[in-house]
Amino acid sequence: MSTPLKQPHIERQIFQQRLWVAVLIVVLAFAVLISRYFYLQVINHSYYTQQADKNRIKSNRIKASRGLIYDRNGVLLADNVTAYRLLVTPEKAGDIEQQITALSTIIPFTEKERDDIRQQLQYNPIFKPLVLKDKLSDQQVAAFVVRQHQFPGFNTQAYLIRQYRYPIILSHVIGYVGKITEQAYLTADKSMYASDDYVGKTGLEKYYENQLHGQPGTLRTVINAQGKVLSKQIKQPPTNGEQLTLTIDLALQQAAYEAFGDNSGSAIAVNPNTGEILAMVSKPGFNSNLFINGISHADYQQLTTSPDNPLFNRSIKGGYEPGSTIKPYMALAGLFYDLIDKDYRYFSRGFFQLPGQERKYHDWKRGGHGQVDIINSLAESVNVFYYDLAHRLGIDRIHDFLQPFGFGQITGIDISGEKKGILPSRGWKRAFRNMVWFPGETVIAGIGQGYFVITPIQMAQALAIFSAKGEVNPLHLVQQEITSSRLPMDIKPADWQMVHDGMIAVVNAPNGTGRSIRSDDYLIAGKSGTSQVYGKSEEDIYKKSEDLPKELRNHALFIAFAPAEQPQISVVVVAEHGSSGSKAAAPIAKEIIDAYLNMKP
Repeated sequence: MSTPLKQPHIERQIFQQRLWVAVLIVVLAFAVLISRYFYLQVINHSYYTQQADKNRIKSNRIKASRGLIYDRNGVLLADNVTAYRLLVTPEKAGDIEQQITALSTIIPFTEKERDDIRQQLQYNPIFKPLVLKDKLSDQQVAAFVVRQHQFPGFNTQAYLIRQYRYPIILSHVIGYVGKITEQAYLTADKSMYASDDYVGKTGLEKYYENQLHGQPGTLRTVINAQGKVLSKQIKQPPTNGEQLTLTIDLALQQAAYEAFGDNSGSAIAVNPNTGEILAMVSKPGFNSNLFINGISHADYQQLTTSPDNPLFNRSIKGGYEPGSTIKPYMALAGLFYDLIDKDYRYFSRGFFQLPGQERKYHDWKRGGHGQVDIINSLAESVNVFYYDLAHRLGIDRIHDFLQPFGFGQITGIDISGEKKGILPSRGWKRAFRNMVWFPGETVIAGIGQGYFVITPIQMAQALAIFSAKGEVNPLHLVQQEITSSRLPMDIKPADWQMVHDGMIAVVNAPNGTGRSIRSDDYLIAGKSGTSQVYGKSEEDIYKKSEDLPKELRNHALFIAFAPAEQPQISVVVVAEHGSSGSKAAAPIAKEIIDAYLNMKP
């Protein structure tokens, strides 16, 4: 058997081929490694730097302090105070339910609170602290700190909480804050709000939420691999909410609230020269501090079931017939349309009848008032004078004249929840009732009855315009620049003065319905009114409302301004179920006017 001869040149060729293949593989491998390195270190450098920073740098949100609220004289009304809450981080804690049971000896938990905690634990990430209880007392915090070592994962945290210094008398004006709801958080700006933030729920707190809330900041914390904090730095400081200075005078607000005694109703005092609301009361009020951390079921049940309805803001939502308080505006309309003048007289025989109709529209005084002019028609509140005037004006002219005063529309006051009221007309009834207008409805509209509905804030706007003789200053609760204007109707100065004189006679003439509040110190102009709670039969017309059960008595109204020559304050009062405007509402108005003018320097 022969041995094959070696062929060195062929072997060398094969070796070189294998060497080049090996070199190529190595080069390709290095190319892949280098390209990957380039991708990671250059192209995606910022991404992986951020990922690394996330492991060692934590960004925490710094809540901004809510803006403070002051009255017009600098008295603090809404403050932020330090409170403490109990938290748990589930991943660091043991059996949370068992620990809460042990904690209950020093920090009690209701069954509802425990149910809420169980529900939140299902959705809360185990690494994220969970709030178990807000507003711990100082004693509870001290007791927990002593035993904190027994509850791993549990700790207390200081935070700022809203506090209202005059919670009842200003409950409807300022309103209150509460935790943001899940639904509201879904649509909220996440750069501004967190899921445990507080937001305005009612009143000025809600209307001025954007200004009061503030801009949160960012705290940057650097930690090591063991989780130890190495450094902290405020990356972006929070911007606290804006301060609000109200037009409200706290002392006057207190006087107006107390003037109602045990009765319910609304009172609004305005500077007619500026549109500033000096006091706005809806009584009864409620303790707005109860709502901040979530009101208890018992407290909420007590408020919602109370027959006095303390949660209802009567000033901006309450709907009442204006009654005879509309008569000065009707008299002005009659003068404007040249249907009456200073020499006009009407004979009041105690009732009015439409031509060709038997129905009688009765006056409040049996037998009537005899011959009356404009001044006496207001002083004695002569119904038949205004039945006849309304019939001659017609409902559409009444509507068109009254609308610029603000009746039947939103005033635009800077507070949430205002209702519109009703200024009736043919068009309104056709649109909302799908019915035609009847002449008799015009007659009773002349004394502020029927479909006519006003809110106290609407009447306050109308009265401010009226007392300023046509100057329109929009009502507002927070001090701000406003633009005044004039009514679109060119009403003669003499006509304004004649109706003002009629309102002066209401309080100062011997036969005036409001003569009981006459003052020797300054001249008051006013007008009483009653808002019917139920319809009266012909036999009941002359019966005293005071003889009825309170819930069936008429609401009492009074409007006034003083000093009559150059008004500094105008006041609207609605005393619910007060029967008589002159007896129930007028004294409240007088107390408010006295309080304000006596505090003036």
